[in-house]
Amino acid sequence: MKIVDRKESRVRRHARVRKQISGTADRARLCVMVSNKHIYAQLVDDEKAATLASVSSSGKDGVGKKNAEGARMIGQRLAEIAKKVGVKDIVFDRGGYKYHGRVKAIADAVREAGFKF
Repeated sequence: MKIVDRKESRVRRHARVRKQISGTADRARLCVMVSNKHIYAQLVDDEKAATLASVSSSGKDGVGKKNAEGARMIGQRLAEIAKKVGVKDIVFDRGGYKYHGRVKAIADAVREAGFKF
């Protein structure tokens, strides 16, 4: 019997989700990546294989907070950038993570900004 670790399980779940969703220029894919240290979110156009916008808790544009409050700020900032870029709708890609905590906070903040998914 093979022992499967948490990371491998998450990658398998993410692969199952990615078979069914993809982003376009009008309806971008919102990918979320959560680590122990930082939170990352980006809008991707899969047809052109291009990142339209990205925000994280690290780097120059970082909000600094790595909890649910910081995730909410990342979602708000990503929604502002998405409106500037011209994205109208979003497909949410939770990245194999549970829809809970920081992942849910990002999604709720983007919804509050007026995007539907």
